[in-house]
Amino acid sequence: MSTEVKVPTLGESVSEATIGQWLKKPGEAVALDEPIASLETDKVAIDVPAPVAGVLGAQLFPEGATVTVSAVIATIEAAGAAGVAPAPAAAPAAAPAPAAAPVTPVAPAAAAPAESSDPAVLSPAVRRAVLEYGIDPATIKGTGKDGRITKEDVVAAAQAKPVAAAPAVSAPVAPAGERREERVKMTRLRQTIAKRLKSAQDTAALLTTFNDVDMSAVMDARNRFKDSFEKKHGVKLGFMSFFAKAACLALKDIPAVNAQIQGDEIVYFDYVDLSVAVSAPNGLVVPVVRDVDKMSFAGIEKAIAGYGKKAKDGALTMADMAGGTFTISNGGVFGGLMSTPIINPPQSAVLGLHRIEDRPVVRNGQIVIRPMMYIALSYDHRIIDGREAVTALKTIKEAIEDPTRLLIDL
Repeated sequence: MSTEVKVPTLGESVSEATIGQWLKKPGEAVALDEPIASLETDKVAIDVPAPVAGVLGAQLFPEGATVTVSAVIATIEAAGAAGVAPAPAAAPAAAPAPAAAPVTPVAPAAAAPAESSDPAVLSPAVRRAVLEYGIDPATIKGTGKDGRITKEDVVAAAQAKPVAAAPAVSAPVAPAGERREERVKMTRLRQTIAKRLKSAQDTAALLTTFNDVDMSAVMDARNRFKDSFEKKHGVKLGFMSFFAKAACLALKDIPAVNAQIQGDEIVYFDYVDLSVAVSAPNGLVVPVVRDVDKMSFAGIEKAIAGYGKKAKDGALTMADMAGGTFTISNGGVFGGLMSTPIINPPQSAVLGLHRIEDRPVVRNGQIVIRPMMYIALSYDHRIIDGREAVTALKTIKEAIEDPTRLLIDL
């Protein structure tokens, strides 16, 4: 007896997705609710769970195929048919995806021991990284969901590779001077990111204003209280909670920075739903911390840490990223010195943070060394004037340089 596996509901106004990765092969045993495939939508990756326990039968679509809600993408055979299901089930899977044919015949032999390191179940980005760095995926311990290998795992393995292995790499089999190209289809998420960012440039009158911040006071406060803070709240004290609080002060003083254009109207919000840009295996995602203006430092840090873990595991939902009135993007974690971030439509402004570095500055007529950070505010000039943007960024700067302002709402 076969049970159909259908594409689940993907979220409001989302009717189709792309099969990003098959997590199980035909003939493999699956448990109830065990993920058998990963779907990519415009915003998130969604796992398709097995509706029943049994053996995976035919895969009706190859990786990269576009499927609609409620479409049947696979079948699950009854567990009692495990003795005969594997061999015939593997053939239909190879037909729609010739590229996967070379690895299909070996799937029934020993798929269960190290599924996350099998090249057949690696995402395109991970496969490309494995080839680029010359790493055997079987030697990599995956940190993604269900032990899946991420691109970051491959990079970490490459960096930890012993120096002794270098001679083998220095003698490639390919002829000297050979130039290669690889074409990889853009994921649905990457296509959506591209469209939204280009739309923001085409629609909004974008402008960026800059300032620099002396991080001495915040770094001192963090160093003094980070241990007791983590002990009491169970989460590390980072810089994002300080900037989130400082941004809330600025948005209250300058409501236009927390507003949106909707049709021929400007909508002002008396709350702050903060979009926080975090890095995920498939690209940059922007989950939303609701009512951040009413949250404590600990609440903000817990919310951001929770979203960071969900992003790494590919577990963010559509609801996690819906809405948002203002965005903070921290390019400093990647070493960026300065940037002009693009707003997240339909929002009207985004705060860009950058790396902290010691620089000479003048204090009381003396040249001293201070930990400085450039901050940038990109905004939609259609509703935010230059004076308002500069004032908002200056408010954030002052609050970070004197965190007491965060306590007395000044």
